[in-house]
Amino acid sequence: MEEMEAYTGFAEVYDTFMDDTPYEEWADFLAGLIGKYGISRPVQSAGEAGCAAGTAESTGTEQESGADPSLREALEEEKNLVLDLGCGTGTLTELLSQKGFDMIGVDSSEEMLQLAMDKKEKTGSRILYLCQDMRDLDLYSTVGTVVSVCDSINYLLEDEDVADTFSLVENYLYPGGIFIFDFNTLYKYETVIGDTTIAENRDDCSFIWENYYHEEEHINEYDLTIFAREKKNRESFRRFQETHYQRGYTLEEMKSFVENSGLSLILVMDAETHREPTEDSERIYVVAGKGRKAAEECNTGENR
Repeated sequence: MEEMEAYTGFAEVYDTFMDDTPYEEWADFLAGLIGKYGISRPVQSAGEAGCAAGTAESTGTEQESGADPSLREALEEEKNLVLDLGCGTGTLTELLSQKGFDMIGVDSSEEMLQLAMDKKEKTGSRILYLCQDMRDLDLYSTVGTVVSVCDSINYLLEDEDVADTFSLVENYLYPGGIFIFDFNTLYKYETVIGDTTIAENRDDCSFIWENYYHEEEHINEYDLTIFAREKKNRESFRRFQETHYQRGYTLEEMKSFVENSGLSLILVMDAETHREPTEDSERIYVVAGKGRKAAEECNTGENR
């Protein structure tokens, strides 16, 4: 048996067990939010995905007024950059790239990023992948949009971790840009998955997922035992074991982190119903913006 860090052994079977995840729906949903609330626009055509576009319609921000043509083009390129923070194996990143967005993917797992790079080689996309911890995000320019979904934010276990990450997002967002993220709620860990065991069996791999919820810390510990068929000897399986930790958050806590980072709340919604979150919402979407006047009350409910 091999003891491994999170998303090392699991990386090679991650896409297999996530094959029923509605990534296409998520990509459509995120693109809709970006179009409605954001400043990033697809490059001229989806076939040119990955090429920074200087041809998108200008939003006429104050920062661009009076700039020479080369500077305006550079600023336009930055506005159209979309960062996928916690991109994993790059499935969603690729789908957004196919929609024409100029994508950057950031993840802390080298193994997950290797799989993302394999997809990039197959599709011919020009996504830039960076191996970084989101708490130490370091980009070469600002970006127009940051997205972080599939509970990546829940891997931030301390208040300081969330505060640092959100401050860096605010720092690298172009004025008027937006930050779209989701998170699993405290309710989900306390009531739905805490102290449960989940198992799944496939032809080439199987896993046992054991949850242990630590109420005082609001931390969900889950131990993964993975059995993956050997590629050379198809009759043999390798056994991996790794432990993941995620923290549950309330909506009020997340609102506080957003506001303290200097961002303004734009929208909150239940991830399943796309309506106003309730006390039993398991996953919540948040849209926050940079350089926007905070509304007296942020939008809630369906993306309307």
